[in-house]
Amino acid sequence: MTYYNKIVRSGVRPTRRTVLQGLAAGAAASTLALPRYARAETAGKIKVGYISPTTGPLALFGQTDGYMLDKVRAVLGGKLTANNGKTYEIELLGRDSQSNPNKASEIAGNLILNDEIQLLLPASTTDTILPSAEQAELYETPCLSAGAPWQAVVFPRGGGKQTFDWTYHFFWGLDEALNTFVGIWNGLETNKKVGMLFPQNIDGETWGNDEYGLPVPTKKAGYEVFVPGYFQPRTNDFSAQIAEFKKNGCEIIGGITYPDDLKTFVTQCNQQGFKPKAITVAAALLFPSGVEAMGPLGNGMSSEVWWTPAFPFKSSLTGETSRQLADQWEADTKHQWTQPLGYSHALLEVAIDILKRASDPTSRESVRDAMAATDLESLVGHIKFDGQPHKNVCKTPIFGGQWVKGEKWPYDLKIVDNSVNQLFKPQQKIQPIQWP
Repeated sequence: MTYYNKIVRSGVRPTRRTVLQGLAAGAAASTLALPRYARAETAGKIKVGYISPTTGPLALFGQTDGYMLDKVRAVLGGKLTANNGKTYEIELLGRDSQSNPNKASEIAGNLILNDEIQLLLPASTTDTILPSAEQAELYETPCLSAGAPWQAVVFPRGGGKQTFDWTYHFFWGLDEALNTFVGIWNGLETNKKVGMLFPQNIDGETWGNDEYGLPVPTKKAGYEVFVPGYFQPRTNDFSAQIAEFKKNGCEIIGGITYPDDLKTFVTQCNQQGFKPKAITVAAALLFPSGVEAMGPLGNGMSSEVWWTPAFPFKSSLTGETSRQLADQWEADTKHQWTQPLGYSHALLEVAIDILKRASDPTSRESVRDAMAATDLESLVGHIKFDGQPHKNVCKTPIFGGQWVKGEKWPYDLKIVDNSVNQLFKPQQKIQPIQWP
């Protein structure tokens, strides 16, 4: 009854299904006379759970995940040959968090307790990653994640004072995103007056915080900051904010918004004769569709950059460059590449490397140890958990980008600032917005 006792100790009430699974496993192990034909070709089976928001309000963040899962399944062909010389069956289980943290937690628990995965991969947005990582740590299951500022994954779990045994994360940090905004603005000749736009929600409160948010590095760099109160998401009137920005002579707008709010704000700026040299916001400008929705007013918008085809890295799994991956995506889907594409690939790429290096990839403990020892050149850069800035975190590059008129697509995102990461030169210089 070892299996049953393990579930009981975990604090989860066992279902009839899990008990029967455990009894069946024990019976199979004790039937020594049975021939082992089922395992003749492989050394065992590896299961990997992949959770991302493919439906719901955050679906754009998970848009590339199903595509990449299919691509990696095709590369593997259902088998993985580990560095120990043995070949294993491998199954990649894709699950939709529905943009809901409670659903993500439920799915993670099911993958761990019922599917008995060896490795959990939550991707894209804090709403999916944080609850999944908590389940993985609770039930002692290796978990690798990417696609959210590392502070948002570590600090809510007490990670500022403690480390974790089972959960690791790679991505850039909020502080680096904030400094990237300042780097973008430093490339322009302005009066150094910045108006800031923050919604009345958790994102706005984080980015607008006077102790660690965007005002801090902006003031430190010698800019004046003007924050005319937080706005209600999905408002249809930014007149008060625009009037305040005009009164103070702001030539730069920075902050965080979502696409609909940014479209409303920029449209009203144009109508009311307020035409700043730069509008640099997070979230709203991550995806091409958000820029295209603004029509001609989208030209010249700027933001932080996760990944683009300009990244000079290759996949350790397929040998593809960033440009080749983006081109393949566009050819297969008829859609423009998006920034999460590189991380959809990298998360699986690093996971496969971990499983290959594990002394026994069917053992969670072995997979955890291999994950902690990761040292890999990936499609998004060098992944190594060397203790900085946190035992369970690896920081990846972030750059500043500007949307410009494209040739193949309405707009293309060009890297214009490398002040935070000097891994390669910008593609072009930041240009003031050319208002229509």
